[in-house]
Amino acid sequence: MKTGTHLRQSLVLIACLITFSLFGSLAVHAQDNGTTYPDSVRSTWLWHTQLIQTQPDELLDFSASQGIDIIYLQISTKVGLDSYKSFISEASAKGIEVHALNGAPDWALSYGKPKLESFIKWVADYQGTAAPAEQFHGIQVDIEPYLLPEWKSDMNGTVRQWQENVEFLKGLAEPLDLPLSAALPFWLDNYKVPEGDQTLSTWMISRFDSVTLMSYRDNAAAIYNAAKSELLDGERLGKKVHTGVETKPSSEGDFITFYEEGSEVLNEQLAQLEQLASAHSSFGGIAVHDLVGWMDLVKRGDSL
Repeated sequence: MKTGTHLRQSLVLIACLITFSLFGSLAVHAQDNGTTYPDSVRSTWLWHTQLIQTQPDELLDFSASQGIDIIYLQISTKVGLDSYKSFISEASAKGIEVHALNGAPDWALSYGKPKLESFIKWVADYQGTAAPAEQFHGIQVDIEPYLLPEWKSDMNGTVRQWQENVEFLKGLAEPLDLPLSAALPFWLDNYKVPEGDQTLSTWMISRFDSVTLMSYRDNAAAIYNAAKSELLDGERLGKKVHTGVETKPSSEGDFITFYEEGSEVLNEQLAQLEQLASAHSSFGGIAVHDLVGWMDLVKRGDSL
């Protein structure tokens, strides 16, 4: 009898361990309603890099309170390395990854290659001096060449240079062994690459480990519809696609941002968006633009 009891207990223990192994290894993001979506993360951009020197605790406490998993932090040579190390270490202690962020429209043009080299060299040099808990966990670029006059005067030529620079960037970043992502507009599927029938969005998604769409709208359905084509691309290509939302005022119209609606509506729509987009295996999560604007949105709501 004792042998049988021990055998049953062992089998139960093994079953529990298998269950934990299968489900515990999945990255999940929990919503207020208790629903979880595998591999879904929350991320945000931090462009005001100097704030990691003056109010790191406020930034990280807020990020933790909002369930942020990744902060895309713009690199500024005006900020000391010790500030980066301290901020990333504190973020790591809260379970938040920090990815190195930078970019400019002319990074898409041939003459912008030295800027790509300088950025990747800075990251490589930093990683070489930082302890494991102080290191970046990824790289993101935000290039946006459609803001250049060349986009209108010679779009095919601009796209070719952009493609060349993306390949160049991949080669530079590969030795760092960090995931490489890009912020992209949601409408690149309206354009074809200069050679072939492939859409520009498909080409870009295929080249990066993941992409974050600037799918800025002020309701979940509209954001999802803006991102759906890229989510389908991601499924075919085995890549993650993150949907983006805006919290800051926009000159393009009130429908672009949650600035008018406030943080309570934002949270409601994020939950709905996650439910809609989780139908796609490519859905990587939601990115909120940006951390400072988000904090201001919540503060305005708290003051009402």
